[in-house]
Amino acid sequence: MGDETGDIRSALLTLRRVSGLPVAFGGFFTAQDHVRISELTGNVGNSLRGLAVAAGNGLGGKAAALARPVSVADYPSARTISHEYDGAVAAEGMRALVAVPVIVRRTVRAVLYGGLRQPQVLGDRTLTAVVSAARELEQRLVAREEAQRMLSHLGAPGTDPAWEEVRQVHAELRALAVRVGDETLRARLHDASARLAAAAAPAGERPAGPTTPGLSPREIDVLAMVARGRTNADTAEQLGLRTETVKSYLRSAMRKLGAHTRLEAVVTARRTGQLP
Repeated sequence: MGDETGDIRSALLTLRRVSGLPVAFGGFFTAQDHVRISELTGNVGNSLRGLAVAAGNGLGGKAAALARPVSVADYPSARTISHEYDGAVAAEGMRALVAVPVIVRRTVRAVLYGGLRQPQVLGDRTLTAVVSAARELEQRLVAREEAQRMLSHLGAPGTDPAWEEVRQVHAELRALAVRVGDETLRARLHDASARLAAAAAPAGERPAGPTTPGLSPREIDVLAMVARGRTNADTAEQLGLRTETVKSYLRSAMRKLGAHTRLEAVVTARRTGQLP
């Protein structure tokens, strides 16, 4: 759940940046076939937060049902959508809106919205920018699912779902340490993350020692993000690095671990206690 929240938040910030729309919100589909609005940015109230939008209903529900973007120039007077959610939309003062489905392997997984507080026809440039944010989220979701599938296939240690929370905390500690200026505190964060990694090492395995090439802090940072299914671009943003620098650290880590792929590097790092 933590990863999905971060994914939606990141996608909405991207949507606002590339489209110029001041308000963005969205959420994933639930088991009840509803899109639950979980994240908002640029909002002035919370009338939309937690709103459950049924497939086929309202603007987002229509976009999900048709599996394509849908926009209206003036939501209150739009005749092309149903109006079950008028109260929540009006409370936020939204007028022009676009909704874009996020589709992974032919299944609508989420819906992203962008909007204005005045009536206006949203032009092609704006709509294309919103769609690009949704496509970026799709790629992120596919990358994570593929990473998890490959890690399971390669026999990654500690595949108990209970360890997933530990791995998320580990990655968050690594990303937080990057932003800490105090060297003593940064060292303590690295030590805490290393203890999590060592605790997850399979029986009979030991953390990196004389016979196991140790990864540098930056290499561990990058692999921790890869293990969470993050793309190189996502990793660069999280760690404050250039994408090419991320690739360089990843290549270095793979070389040290004798891995031929990024996923194999994650598996080896887990087996040697350098990642949880």
